[in-house]
Amino acid sequence: MDTAAVYKDSLIWDDHCGFEMLPDAPLLPLLTPWREAGVDYLSINVGFDVKAWTRTIENIAALRRRLPLEVPFCRLVSSVADIDAARAEGKMAVTFDIEGMNALNGRLDMVQFYYDLGVRHMLFAYNRNNLAGSGCHDEDSGLTDFGGQVIDEMNRVGMVVDCSHSGFKTTMAAMERSSAPVVFSHSNPKTLVDHGRNITDEQIKACAATGGVIGINGVSLFLGEKDASPANVARHAAYVAELTGPQHVGISLDYAPKTESPDAKETSDIAETIARDPYYWPPGTGYEKGVSYLDIRRLPEVTGELAKTGFTETDIAGILGGNFKRIAAQVWK
Repeated sequence: MDTAAVYKDSLIWDDHCGFEMLPDAPLLPLLTPWREAGVDYLSINVGFDVKAWTRTIENIAALRRRLPLEVPFCRLVSSVADIDAARAEGKMAVTFDIEGMNALNGRLDMVQFYYDLGVRHMLFAYNRNNLAGSGCHDEDSGLTDFGGQVIDEMNRVGMVVDCSHSGFKTTMAAMERSSAPVVFSHSNPKTLVDHGRNITDEQIKACAATGGVIGINGVSLFLGEKDASPANVARHAAYVAELTGPQHVGISLDYAPKTESPDAKETSDIAETIARDPYYWPPGTGYEKGVSYLDIRRLPEVTGELAKTGFTETDIAGILGGNFKRIAAQVWK
């Protein structure tokens, strides 16, 4: 198999970046690695529960104004047809995602508001519990009434329900309630690496039963190694495929190049973020030892490793992007 040709011909879809968006950070150097990797679609994380909900709006406002001005190879999109058009123009399609429903400020109205501004999927919680449900590093109290109402509203407007970073009970209830396919945008199998951020076989199978996709991330702690490797990303992908079939597997590396605001008062470096607010990354869960990220520019190497594990060209094209695109085509409105 000519894996370089497979990669070139495939739609490359990254369903979640790992950097913390800062409204004043330089955008061109931040997004250039994805361009160099040949990525066709990127979902930019515009907010997470660690920060005030107002920061999410500031980030979206900054991206909507500055991306067209500062990053000529990007195109903000709102539909699957827009993604195809951007790819035909040689541009990278961009939408947004939110990690945790604190961004709603307790209001269902915010779901439509965010969707109209470009948010195409949203998580319930970021590691800790909130008004909608449980985080993966907190008491697993499950989906709340408000969280259930948010799912109904997400289904109505066309926003993808995303279960990464969330507690087991919350995710199982969410997958039962949602009338549309559900994803784990960047979660790895717990059977291979027993970490609270990883997900069980039961969660993986339930996601596939909704028609959804599990995106494998490239974070060392969740891959079970000191330095994240393409081979281990492929190993985790192969494990999920054995449980569900390759049509339910994607790759979202959660890659996080360091960024900082021009005045250097804020940085997206995960070690510094954890040091400032360890509540969201509890002691004893491994974060304090540091993590490494597989560089997005090594995705072609992941393609080669996928081929070594026995995936066909069709399988690989789906894992690289076709499977997540299918979800968008089914859910976005």
